[in-house]
Amino acid sequence: MTTSMRAWAVGTPGPVDTEPLVLLDRELPTPGPGEIRLRVLACGVCRTDLHLAEGDLAPRRPLVVPGHEIVGVVDELGPGALFKRGDRVGAAWLARTCGSCRFCEAGRENLCLAPTFTGWDVDGGYAQFVVVNEAFVYRLPDGFDDVTVAPLLCAGIIGYRALRRTELPRGGRLGIYGFGGSAHLTAQVAIAEGARVHVMTRSPESRELALSLGVSSVGDTNDAPPEPLDGAILFAPVGDIVPTALASLDRGGVLAVAGIYLSDIPSLNYERHLFQERTLRSVTANTRQDGHDFLEIAARIGIKSTVHQYPFRDADRALSDLKHERFSGAAVIVDFDRA
Repeated sequence: MTTSMRAWAVGTPGPVDTEPLVLLDRELPTPGPGEIRLRVLACGVCRTDLHLAEGDLAPRRPLVVPGHEIVGVVDELGPGALFKRGDRVGAAWLARTCGSCRFCEAGRENLCLAPTFTGWDVDGGYAQFVVVNEAFVYRLPDGFDDVTVAPLLCAGIIGYRALRRTELPRGGRLGIYGFGGSAHLTAQVAIAEGARVHVMTRSPESRELALSLGVSSVGDTNDAPPEPLDGAILFAPVGDIVPTALASLDRGGVLAVAGIYLSDIPSLNYERHLFQERTLRSVTANTRQDGHDFLEIAARIGIKSTVHQYPFRDADRALSDLKHERFSGAAVIVDFDRA
């Protein structure tokens, strides 16, 4: 019987090319009450994993295992767990909330005062097995294989929440700044809902991907879109873009910042960037309802994930390629059984 597993952990945080991830042998985790253990089939690579490895987000415990776009099969049940062995489920960024603070009681659990996050507070999916709270996993829709569904579990969900935070009207004009794993999924939802989408990104490959998905225009990061925007989403973790995006908004427009990390924002000019009721908003995690709503929409519109697969042994290379923008779309770790 297997008693150990292989896992990538954050050793000493630093630039990704200094190899901050280390490959370790770990004892096989045991699920507690209300928990299930998953045998990991695929795990998406999120920019948050990169921020964690490089120290932009300080690891919350030593040698934490990153990864929070986890597709797995239920392998073991803790006491009281209701799932069945063999069920295919997804685990995402939100690992647990307190359930009793004023935000949780108001249905705003993304703002919980004592949350726990997968791959930051507790070990995530860059491992052969992972233990998760069954109340925070998702049953995955049919029609998606293990690889293409993985990016939906964070990139898709957080992009969906960012889209809703823009309060984009039906048929509105949406700007997207940065076009990676999350943005290419969000654009498809917006287009399906009738929006005209304009993408600004420095990557020629990402501009090609955006056009292939049916966006109305593409440009470089600091290019002005061809029309004023009702809403915009900043996916690139670059604060310098904020004034550019705000200046592109029409009256009453909203800019939502989708990332957990953003470099410093330069000084804003009130008249040019905020007057006429332009709004700058952050996006903080997501609720479980966001996840359920997004997965239902993704299945209904047949959302397409553009993915690049990396074998488990090359998880560190996947992070490096993300950092250096060597692919468009999303990266997904596979072949966990060949660790």
